[in-house]
Amino acid sequence: MGSATIFFWLQLAKVSKSYRTALIIAGIVTCITTYRNFGYFNSWVEAFKVVTNDGGDYTVTLTGTPFLYEYRDRGDWMLTLPLLLIELILVMKLPHEETVSLCWKLGVASVLMVALGHFLEIQDDLPVLWIWWFLAMIPFCYVVRTLVVGLNEATSKQPTPAAASLVSAARYVTVVSWLAYPFVGLAWQAMGSVGLASPTALMYEQIGYSLVDVWAKAFFGVLIWAIASEKSAVEESGRLLPH
Repeated sequence: MGSATIFFWLQLAKVSKSYRTALIIAGIVTCITTYRNFGYFNSWVEAFKVVTNDGGDYTVTLTGTPFLYEYRDRGDWMLTLPLLLIELILVMKLPHEETVSLCWKLGVASVLMVALGHFLEIQDDLPVLWIWWFLAMIPFCYVVRTLVVGLNEATSKQPTPAAASLVSAARYVTVVSWLAYPFVGLAWQAMGSVGLASPTALMYEQIGYSLVDVWAKAFFGVLIWAIASEKSAVEESGRLLPH
């Protein structure tokens, strides 16, 4: 994540001014996640004690210090998920009014989804859990529908087939990652409900979320850079006049 931040910001001088804000945001997203992951790692180390006797099996015990998973769901996602959607809209270079409208709608919907999803993760009562899951899926479905259907026309108007293809890829990378977030959370709850030890379930949940974060933030940011580079090259070659 930290390397991605450095890469995105070093590329700013190589893209047109119109796309620099999107690339700056891509770097901010990975920078936030890098910072949060350090805190997340330190909290994990403080919460668990791992010992081994003479190179044998490892024993994991609780230290009594709580593991602060809020570093990810509230501290990270509340900031980064809206920014991910905003950077995609900005790099598409839509008309100003449409850009502002989409940024607000998608940003608010993503924050609402994360807030509702937090209440889902702290539930022990299965029926109540499903209620919060259903509520969180309302803004979730709005964002996914906008990405899959609502941006089709704007994608087709990109200046070159390569740019259109990259924008389409960025949209679907976002959709796949967004689909993964709620189902990783549900898998964690399901593992606990079938009796899988809570530390084990927590470990698998965090591995799942970490993999999704790399896909949704670092890889997605590379696509944003590729779109900005492609469109900048077209504009600089004179085949497209800047708006």
